[in-house]
Amino acid sequence: MKFRFLLASQLFLLCTSSLSTSNALVQSASFATRGQNLHLADIHIRDPWILADTSSRTYFLYATNSEQVTGIHRAGVMVYTSKDLRNWDAPSLVFTLPDGTWADARQSAWAPEVHMYHKKFYLFVTLHNPGKIIAEPPATWRTNTMRGTTIAVSDSPEGPFTLLKSDAPVPPADFMTLDGTFYLDAAGTPWMVYCHEWAQKIDGTIEALPLKGDLSSAAGPPIFLFKGSDAPWLDATLSVDRSENFYVTDGPELFRSKDGHLLMLWSTVGRNGYVEAVARSKSGQLQGPWEQLPPLLEVDGGHGMLFRSFEGQLLLVIHRTNGDAYAKLYDIEDDGDHLVVLKERVDLDGVR
Repeated sequence: MKFRFLLASQLFLLCTSSLSTSNALVQSASFATRGQNLHLADIHIRDPWILADTSSRTYFLYATNSEQVTGIHRAGVMVYTSKDLRNWDAPSLVFTLPDGTWADARQSAWAPEVHMYHKKFYLFVTLHNPGKIIAEPPATWRTNTMRGTTIAVSDSPEGPFTLLKSDAPVPPADFMTLDGTFYLDAAGTPWMVYCHEWAQKIDGTIEALPLKGDLSSAAGPPIFLFKGSDAPWLDATLSVDRSENFYVTDGPELFRSKDGHLLMLWSTVGRNGYVEAVARSKSGQLQGPWEQLPPLLEVDGGHGMLFRSFEGQLLLVIHRTNGDAYAKLYDIEDDGDHLVVLKERVDLDGVR
């Protein structure tokens, strides 16, 4: 019994030390990198997410940690801040992956997004471990490695964020998943909506997982929402050749329109590159069924999300192009059963 107590104490100290080191990295990087004036044209970013925090009237733009920016070679998340969407402070580091988790800290964290829920801030971020093989040929068409979205929590949108679950991602560990987002249904049930990778499914899917009330883990099995090939306009991208037909699903985000329609932004690859797509639930519920609307944008950009400015304008942010990626903003009109792009906000780009 004493041995077990000592072992438990040592493990607790080890975990505490790991978390303390992680938070120390966050705090030191945060102190070191503040103060510069940047524009969106200065910021290389994929999968941008903007939280408009009404209490501080501050916009928070979350991004994958870049060693070139922070000097820290570790999976993590940075945040840029702005008061007007044009002038941005240099980023601070709000999350770094601690030691001893299922993920490889040397691999980049993908698609960070932050949601306010029950007066706390929750970071959804996709992590990886290419050293952990979950399936390989001939059981699957290509080697699958561990990838999935995890959740961390903080009292502030500026972090530091602490992992809620460290032994595995929130979706099933043998699923290769990414880009988990948060949705709260009318009954008050929290969900993670995520993409099930084309690398495992061939025809990538979007699925949903009910969460426990504290978002610490799943509260039930996942459900299927739709698959990439459901978009009829993708048929135009097919050609008669020997290449594989696979369908990418990326970047879901749920949006309740002004007249109660439930819409979902998502991204895929079309004839001219990356596409920002929209689906609509016929029932108005997360469970669907879902129908695919015409693409919102076909500009080799995507992984978009919607937010409102402090002046009330509905805005879309995407990364564009898919290769040399920067954040781009668009004014959007909510037409009830669909969305309309009004104009690109080039006035917010700055000069590159």
